[in-house]
Amino acid sequence: MIAAASDVFWNGGAACGKRLAVTCTGATNQGVPQPCTGRSVTVKIVDYCPAGCRGTIDLSQEAFAAIANPDAGKILVEYHEFIHDKLCSFAGSKIKIRMA
Repeated sequence: MIAAASDVFWNGGAACGKRLAVTCTGATNQGVPQPCTGRSVTVKIVDYCPAGCRGTIDLSQEAFAAIANPDAGKILVEYHEFIHDKLCSFAGSKIKIRMA
């Protein structure tokens, strides 16, 4: 379960290797109005997100499908970062996410 980080998260490569617990919180479009599966997934940031993914992270297809209907393409999520194998919460952690 992997993901790529955009400029917002990448921080010159400092995000590489970080683990995030990601949960779908809702739809971003009318195509799939209720995409969430109700599950969470833990992903590891392993790459820099390509141009066009400003303010988001790209989940691998496997990770995206675990938390949402892949037909949604983009979803709203809440995420929490693991620090030293402990789950930490951050304010303002609702972002748009897309499937890579």
